[in-house]
Amino acid sequence: MILSPTNFGQVLVKKKLLYLVHRLPYPPNKGDKIASFNLLRFLAERYEVFVGTFIDDPEDRQYVDKVAGYCSDLCAPEIKPTHARIASLRGLLTGEALSLPYLRHTTLQQWTDRVLEREKPERIVIFSGPMAQYVSGKLPHDSISLFDMVDVDSEKWRSYGERKPWPMSWLYRREADKLLSFERRMATEFDSTVFVSKEEAKLFRGLAPESAHKTTYRIQGVDSAFFDPSLAFENPYPDNAPALVFTGAMDYWPNVDAVTWFAAEAFSHIREQVPNALFCIVGRRPAPEVMRLAEQPGILVTGGVPDVRPYLAHARAAALPLKIARGIQNKVLEAMAMQLPVLATPGAMTGIQAFPGFEPTVSEQADELANAAIRLLQSPRCTDRAGRDCVLARYDWDANLQRIARLLETGEIEPDL
Repeated sequence: MILSPTNFGQVLVKKKLLYLVHRLPYPPNKGDKIASFNLLRFLAERYEVFVGTFIDDPEDRQYVDKVAGYCSDLCAPEIKPTHARIASLRGLLTGEALSLPYLRHTTLQQWTDRVLEREKPERIVIFSGPMAQYVSGKLPHDSISLFDMVDVDSEKWRSYGERKPWPMSWLYRREADKLLSFERRMATEFDSTVFVSKEEAKLFRGLAPESAHKTTYRIQGVDSAFFDPSLAFENPYPDNAPALVFTGAMDYWPNVDAVTWFAAEAFSHIREQVPNALFCIVGRRPAPEVMRLAEQPGILVTGGVPDVRPYLAHARAAALPLKIARGIQNKVLEAMAMQLPVLATPGAMTGIQAFPGFEPTVSEQADELANAAIRLLQSPRCTDRAGRDCVLARYDWDANLQRIARLLETGEIEPDL
């Protein structure tokens, strides 16, 4: 790919970059896709990008051309989650983490091998741990490689094991151990391993001391021009009810766990004090446990919506009681960008930096979250300008991804900020 000639009549040729990501990085409508798309957009401005990914939702097939517009070549085979889950059970026979055969695909492996052999990319970027299996043992010696694990995924599985009954508790603990072994091995192969927050990077340094010297972090961002409270939106809540809102993919177990816990432990008390209060759960593919919540008075389950911003713009607060959370939560940043007061557990606030005037309610205790919600619901709607100021100052995508740009040019880890 050729750029415009410079003032000196020279022609600048972009370096080639291989980018492997576990899910088609578009549309940016959920946590990992928001990050992977913004990273793709950022990389495409600087490199000739070759993208290898998966389509795990048939609805995403319509966006292939959109992604192709950012790259020189795209390989995006479709995987069916049900078939992939069955395939993942091979890991019980091979002794590896189940996440690896789940995302193992012959077409993508062959394409990756061809790109490595024919294009000889000078830069390699892997987004999400299991995707590193496609380049393990094959990284060119003269390339600069970056392993963006996002979160310490093995610890997520360990948390599942602590909250699920046997035999799933055993299976999740096994996955945690096997996946951590893989993560550690991959980190030794790459020039740098990157996480979504300083806290996740610190955790991995402790788990993988042999790679601590080349482990660092980036900072998540949010599109503050899109999530702008000055824009006008119609109120989506029935009878303009005072609402608490939770946003996220509602087939994702940590989100399911969060809303079911809040409904059981906090919302009944809230309704006693504010009879017309509404707890609105906004997100695609709500699990059966979430759909059952809609049978309770005052709980609204929307399913997928074309735009979450009206729900944020007219809520009294974002209720984000995540018990299992890894890295920086997009749902928190989006609420902050919309100047929405935040009620959250400590895990949900991981990686959110202290900022003057920004004072969310943070507690593990249901009664403390409920009491804070009652105060907000019984008062005229207020906004949290400091939350948006924090987003503008600390969570801009382009500014934060400059850290990635420097890593890809030098291969050297910067001191922690």
